[in-house]
Order: sequence, then structure tokens, then C-alpha cells
Amino acid sequence: MRSFIKEFQEFAIKGNVVDLAVGVIIGAAFGKIVTSLVTDIVMPPIGLIIGGVNFTDLKLVMRQAIEGKPAVTLNYGNFLQVLFDFVIVAIAIFVIVKGINMLKRSEEAEEIIEEAAVASKEELLLTEIRDLLAGNSKN
Repeated sequence: MRSFIKEFQEFAIKGNVVDLAVGVIIGAAFGKIVTSLVTDIVMPPIGLIIGGVNFTDLKLVMRQAIEGKPAVTLNYGNFLQVLFDFVIVAIAIFVIVKGINMLKRSEEAEEIIEEAAVASKEELLLTEIRDLLAGNSKN
């Protein structure tokens, strides 16, 4: 039992598990923001353009309500709403990942430049050593 607890502690304390947890929490909060963006900002103008339709109200009645039984409906408007949410989330994540990749590339370029600068310092030192040796051999 102790080895199980020890293994679990090692697993739970590793950085990637904590990073994953933080990512999930931020992702949930981001999802709420995007849902509000789509529901409150994007969809009302689109609904107005197509005649004042609220997408979540769009449905196809397959069977009318009968004797207290609710109607059977195909709620395609809600599906469209969720689809718009997904597209906006996908675009936002794409933009974020693209930005992160650009930052990584610029960091890699800076590292390459730094490495080149280090190499040139070595060349300078080797040149100085060569010149000193050449000066000593003349005496």
C-alpha cells in the first residue's frame, strides 16, 4: 500500500500533471468566454440578418404534443449554436498555438544567433593565440 501511495505522489507532483490541470481549468474558463461571445455577441446580429431568428429556437417538430405528452422535436438550431461555438474555439486555439510557435521560433533564432556569437568569440581567441605564437616564434 505504501508503494502505491508513493507512486501516486510521484505521479501527482510531476510538473506535467500540474500543467495539465492548469490547462483544463483555463480551458473551461475560456470555453465560458467563447460561449458568451457566440451567444451574446455573434449570434444576435446573424439572427437579425436572417430575420430576427434565435438559433436555439430553430427546431423541426416530428410529432406534436398529444394528451400531455411533450412534442418530439429535432433541435437543429441548438446544434448550429454549438457548431458556431466550436468553430470560434478552434480558430482561437489555432491563433494561440500559432502565436506560441512564432515565439518559439524567435527564441530558437535568438539561440542560434547567440551560438554564432559564441563561436565568433572562440575564433577571436584562437586568432589571438595564433598571433601570439607567431610573435614568439619570430624572436
